[in-house]
Amino acid sequence: MPALVLLGAQWGDEGKGKATDLLGGSVDYVVRYQGGNNAGHTVVVGDQKYALHLLPSGILSPECTPVIGNGVVVNPEVLLSELSGLEERSIDTSKLLLSGNAHLITSYHETVDKVAERFLGKRKIGTTGRGIGPTYADKINRVGIRVQDLFDESILRQKVEAALEHRNQILAKLYNRRAIAVGQVVEELLGYAQRIEGYVCDTTLVLNDAIDEGKVVLFEGGQGTLLDVDHGTYPFVTSSNPTAGGACTGAGVGPTKIDRVIGILKAYTTRVGAGPFPTELLDEDGEALRRIGGEFGVTTGRDRRCGWFDAVIARYATRVNGLTDFFLTKLDVLTGWDRIPVCVAYEVDGKRVEEMPYNQSDFHHAVPVYEYLPGWAEDITGAKTFEDLPKNAQAYVKALEEMSGAPISAIGVGPGRDETIQIRSFL
Repeated sequence: MPALVLLGAQWGDEGKGKATDLLGGSVDYVVRYQGGNNAGHTVVVGDQKYALHLLPSGILSPECTPVIGNGVVVNPEVLLSELSGLEERSIDTSKLLLSGNAHLITSYHETVDKVAERFLGKRKIGTTGRGIGPTYADKINRVGIRVQDLFDESILRQKVEAALEHRNQILAKLYNRRAIAVGQVVEELLGYAQRIEGYVCDTTLVLNDAIDEGKVVLFEGGQGTLLDVDHGTYPFVTSSNPTAGGACTGAGVGPTKIDRVIGILKAYTTRVGAGPFPTELLDEDGEALRRIGGEFGVTTGRDRRCGWFDAVIARYATRVNGLTDFFLTKLDVLTGWDRIPVCVAYEVDGKRVEEMPYNQSDFHHAVPVYEYLPGWAEDITGAKTFEDLPKNAQAYVKALEEMSGAPISAIGVGPGRDETIQIRSFL
């Protein structure tokens, strides 16, 4: 039985929640391995819509154990609020497991994030302001606060003092903000300890034992490949590794235990926040994609920037993640176009480039080279098999598969849980 990684193959918002939820009934564990509540998954179950930000999508599947791994940064207030919201809708959250090694987002991380972004002005990154970056920075600087620190007040106080010694200097001298009191932060964090303690365990032990016992474990990435801090469009990236390698470090599972890596690929392209975007549409087509596709951030509410499908990015995602499969989402959104442009290469300084430029300046100035595929007008939301799709829709999927370098094993034809065509099993 496999251990699978499921991740975004573009800039995030590709529909990972739908894909994870589709597999949730067949897997034993679903694991978030990086990011924090800057990510967002929308899952539609019947006539119910669930917006998840920190929790793994598998929490909606009764037989599945959801896990928040050590690579995630956790805002305890958000975690408890999200759990309460699901419990009010009669969702059982008691099986959640939380790594004691995960780092905590505190109020001072959020403060630093917001004031730093304002300070950058025109050079701002486009962060969500939720304290993600400063928390990861403290982790790397070895002044971070971990979940397990909540259960030893002496250690917690020492660590908060160490972190604020540096942070308060920056707040007061650089940003002209009031220093944050150590006691206030410690008291706030201790208030979460009792409510969180029941979820905390050694998740790396649990997950490795589960894989050794033949259980199916699904590792779920937040954000997307092009937002990876190492492999994305730096500096317009997140502060962690949503690529496949991040699953190993962010969950404590060795690479030899991963069997398949599934990339979620939207039938067009979107991104949120600042940064280069070669196929971005600033016209009626872009607005139509945004309106029909409901392209508004689950976490931020911000309009997503929309553009045509970019095969260069898809090939790059296949390469850096070692993708074995694609899940193509939102094919239904393209219904109604007479012809659909697909970016097959870039033009950089007059030269055709078919692979992702390693130089950020080249990527920033890349001009998309399009091929045009015939569109379709038929409603595809009721399609149950690949053969049910209109011929032009079938041809579009096949063309994207050939350009992207990995087989498309499932297709989303609508927002509902059951509006998916499964071509090949992921398990």
